[in-house]
Amino acid sequence: MNLKELIDILKMKPGYLKSGPSKVSSKFDVEEEIALEAIREAKKLLKQARLGLADNSNDNDSVITEFESYLLENGIDRDNVASVKFWQTMTGEQRFSVVTKNDRISIEEIKIEIEEFASIFSPTVFKQSPPFQEKDGVAYEISLPDIHYGKLTELTVEAAEEQFMNTVQNLVDKAKGLNIEKFILPIGNDGMNSEGMRFTTTKGTFQHDSIGWRESFQGYCHLMTRAIDYLKAKAPVQVVVVSGNHDFERMFYAGDFIKGWYRNDKNVVVDNSMESRKYVEYGVNMIMYTHGDKERPSEMPLIMATEQPEMFARCSVREVHCGHLHKEMVNEYRGIKVRFIPSICANDDWHKTMGYSAIRTGQAYIWSKTNGLEGYLQTIVK
Repeated sequence: MNLKELIDILKMKPGYLKSGPSKVSSKFDVEEEIALEAIREAKKLLKQARLGLADNSNDNDSVITEFESYLLENGIDRDNVASVKFWQTMTGEQRFSVVTKNDRISIEEIKIEIEEFASIFSPTVFKQSPPFQEKDGVAYEISLPDIHYGKLTELTVEAAEEQFMNTVQNLVDKAKGLNIEKFILPIGNDGMNSEGMRFTTTKGTFQHDSIGWRESFQGYCHLMTRAIDYLKAKAPVQVVVVSGNHDFERMFYAGDFIKGWYRNDKNVVVDNSMESRKYVEYGVNMIMYTHGDKERPSEMPLIMATEQPEMFARCSVREVHCGHLHKEMVNEYRGIKVRFIPSICANDDWHKTMGYSAIRTGQAYIWSKTNGLEGYLQTIVK
């Protein structure tokens, strides 16, 4: 075997290159000097092949390795080879991969391809939604607890009255598009700031009022009739009288006045029963109204079921609406939401001193006969 033949064999079987000249000499029955030279030349040619630098100008003289055969079979010119990766398997077999310059995509080509792909799609243009329209009738609950009429605050009584009416009107304006079947208007919930001529809460805590007890009673009743008159011009009004911890007794007196005032008006219904907790049923909805100062919130669902078992069974949507805290807080117990509804009342000196503050907010709730609570609207009072 001559030198050229040995070089060809070593290129085809590069695993022998690591064996050393003595083993190659013994294996192929050649002198050790020839084996050493063949190993050096084979390594050199293989390195050139990896770099794509092997001379291919003379086919008769060139060594056709497996790599070169691959290029010839696939019509790949050496100058078009971008990179070659060689590796060896666990059994010593030589493997390689070839990346040509044609395989590489330029940034411009990528950009063109993305633009062509993007052109297949076009953004969906949504038509502007018309103003919200509710075909079926809804009950619209305007809930403004804890106004504390007559309390000494940074506002005059007259300014507080106008703020209340503006809030009611604002909430009605926000409901344009709703087919309001009726209004639900809970009143009380500390509607007046004190119990009477003693200027205390029901339990006896002294209160700072800005007007006398007769003026506060008359003024509160007049303010409620203003709100009811405004609402009943648009839809029937269901008034729910809820006593508080500041005006537990006087709220019943005010409720009797309002009930008597509208005794001949079929568009106004007033619930001034002696119970502390009142219930309204509307379609699938059951709403319990209570001030929230006596019962534990977690026990309210059981109280509902105990006091009104038939209504509880008929309705699938059940909520409790409370006042007392002057801020919004919602918890859910066994699928029943207990809402503490915020107040629009301005702070007095005591609340400011104690650091109590909340966002003064008026809220209104949209009740569907079939779908339950559809949502609520609110207005921030500044």
